[in-house]
Amino acid sequence: MKAFEKNIRKVEPYVPGEQPQNKVIKLNTNENPYPPAPGVKEALLHMDTDRMRLYPDPAAGTLVHSLAEYYGVGDDQVFVGVGSDDVLAMCFLTFFHSDKPILFPDITYSFYKVWAELYRIPYECPALDDKLRIVQEDYYKENGGVIFPNPNAPTSIYEELDFIEDILEHNRDVIVIVDEAYIDFAGKSAIELIDRYENLVVVQTFSKARSMAGMRIGYAISNPLLIKYLNDVKYSFNSYTMNQTSLVCGVEAVKDRDYFEEQVKKIVDTREWAKEELRALGFTFPDSKSNFLFVTHPQIAAKKLFEALKSANIYVRFLGGSRIQNYLRITVGTREEMEALFSFLREYVKSKGE
Repeated sequence: MKAFEKNIRKVEPYVPGEQPQNKVIKLNTNENPYPPAPGVKEALLHMDTDRMRLYPDPAAGTLVHSLAEYYGVGDDQVFVGVGSDDVLAMCFLTFFHSDKPILFPDITYSFYKVWAELYRIPYECPALDDKLRIVQEDYYKENGGVIFPNPNAPTSIYEELDFIEDILEHNRDVIVIVDEAYIDFAGKSAIELIDRYENLVVVQTFSKARSMAGMRIGYAISNPLLIKYLNDVKYSFNSYTMNQTSLVCGVEAVKDRDYFEEQVKKIVDTREWAKEELRALGFTFPDSKSNFLFVTHPQIAAKKLFEALKSANIYVRFLGGSRIQNYLRITVGTREEMEALFSFLREYVKSKGE
């Protein structure tokens, strides 16, 4: 080791899903298979490019106001960032500043561990039960904060609001963050609870249900005090996080509620049909309430199936890990993409049974 390396902060980074450049059936990164709302395209076609020479509004006022109206909260209850990853990283930096460990599940979004190590935040990871569900009693003990996704990723399991509220009741003295990247495919949002719990922060994204992963827009909704703390930290090192294009397109995406609900319904309908197809082939999985399925097969090695699918230009996600080494995560694509997937799976399963 060179002398200067002793002063370099080292972490094990998050490993994102592959982004192949050739034409493939891409079911590995939970992107939306449908385009954004038509108003987004119109906004791009008619953008005033002269505005590009100016810094964007540091408060992201137009987008904040659109989101506040959509959710029926005040503008001072909304914080936006460059994708929910940026918002979550800001939350870790702002709210998790204790000698006590924060808590998040052992099988969950792997970026949590990266941020905790990057910011030198102590953490513990209570194990999911044998059905891959969060054990709420594990979050009753003393801690420095709590974070978990709902639905959880990669398990796809959604917990009802009474479950969330129970964890909040047992953690009133620390910040509880509910990461709702997939909530639009599931059920009620914990946003309904923010007026009752002053320590609750709910984080969502435009990357999944709103078809804008490429725009990088995420947001948090909470009470005005916690949003102020987030903005104070943000303004301390980067005031201009949202670019002009994202602000304009984000507003247009929020406006078109009908289109949004229509695309979500298509994905949910395809997901429910895909569950039946997978069961018929002998796969098992938690009851997904997200835009992906977390599947395993008793007679088929997940890693080998992952490689076989990739050879056929069908990309899914193999995450590995001691407890989920025989699972694959499959994004719900269009009906046509899923038909192609099942055509391959039928032949593959049949060949393994011969």
